[in-house]
Amino acid sequence: MSSRAARLLQLLEHLRTYRHPVAGAQLAQAQGVSLRTLYRDIATLREQGAQIEGDPGVGYVLRPGFTLPPLMFSADELEALVLGARWVAGHAADPELARAARDAVQRIGAVLPPELRLAVETSGLFVPPPHDCYRPAPAPWLPTLRRAIRDEHVLQLDYRDEAGHVTQRRIWPFAMAFFDQARLIAAWCELRQDFRHFRADRVVDLAHSGTRYPERRHALIRRWRAQMRHFSRTDVHC
Repeated sequence: MSSRAARLLQLLEHLRTYRHPVAGAQLAQAQGVSLRTLYRDIATLREQGAQIEGDPGVGYVLRPGFTLPPLMFSADELEALVLGARWVAGHAADPELARAARDAVQRIGAVLPPELRLAVETSGLFVPPPHDCYRPAPAPWLPTLRRAIRDEHVLQLDYRDEAGHVTQRRIWPFAMAFFDQARLIAAWCELRQDFRHFRADRVVDLAHSGTRYPERRHALIRRWRAQMRHFSRTDVHC
């Protein structure tokens, strides 16, 4: 990233920390530039779509909700995004999510300056395919699960336990963890009236119920984390 692009990114991040207008002179001092340079930088950011309100002598404030365009990512951030997308594309066992990861990288590359686009397209960071014994089996119900987590909806779950017995559950899914050798669904189980972790490879069937569960996802996650911390403290380690 050029020094000017880095300065523009730093200015945006600086503006994000203020809820009220901040004087141009204060911003210029924080950026280590002249007031005239600051005015030019603000004009450039406005041209790129940043909703910066204010004028000289009044102060400037960034309207909430503005998202940094991809061209404002640093080289390290771009490499992290590409590496993460490549992992999802090869390890998620979710065709929709894999396609979305590839599309996201292409969309970012399409709006990057030529030198950064070339860096993304020829990145030397690769994610090897999983070993056959660890390769997750395709799971056609994964998009349904992701949407249920996103929309806070109840799912009907047919689940095979370690002994091979299949039970029917109604669960409130709020998270899914992608490990190298396993994928786990974290949910509130109506049958057990407690939090449960379900292995994806033991899911027999999963269907959308069409109803929303009574708690918000963030509240479930908060209670689940508290329970996990409690178990961690009470565990006896030899």
